[in-house]
Amino acid sequence: MSRLVDFYRGAATDSAGRSLQEIHGWGDADLEAVHDFIQWLFPLPELSRFNPAAPLLTAEDVAAFRSDELLQANLAKSFERFLSFLGLAMRQDGQVMEGAHFASRRADVWAAPNHNWLRISRVLRSLTLLGLQAQARAFFAWLEEAYRSGRFPIGADTFRYWTEAIKEER
Repeated sequence: MSRLVDFYRGAATDSAGRSLQEIHGWGDADLEAVHDFIQWLFPLPELSRFNPAAPLLTAEDVAAFRSDELLQANLAKSFERFLSFLGLAMRQDGQVMEGAHFASRRADVWAAPNHNWLRISRVLRSLTLLGLQAQARAFFAWLEEAYRSGRFPIGADTFRYWTEAIKEER
């Protein structure tokens, strides 16, 4: 198996020597400041422009994630941690909503376009590729409402990237 799959199973570290569980335990300040973890939590089949040590998602990795309950559970934990970082949460019914600390995250995440909006594109696409389509669609539904309401300065180009990211065939 690949190092990415081993990382997600808790049997390996990322290229900086960090475990999945360690990254899941980071505070929001760490997630904001460190820029080379997101490619490990939400891998894609394309090279990262920002992290040359990022794993490349292979067809074998995709098959493993889609068929392994542990990988699915750990990916769901990564997604829940990322949602919390954005100030969001997953409801019991699977819908995304503003979380308890949304107001404290608004300035860093939602007040102006920033690198977190690029991360959102990655997360949507990775979830879709790796078998968590329902979660990606729920997240996109929240993003679409935020875009259409005009509550945040989300531009048409950004929304188009998010829309493209949840398409399954790419």
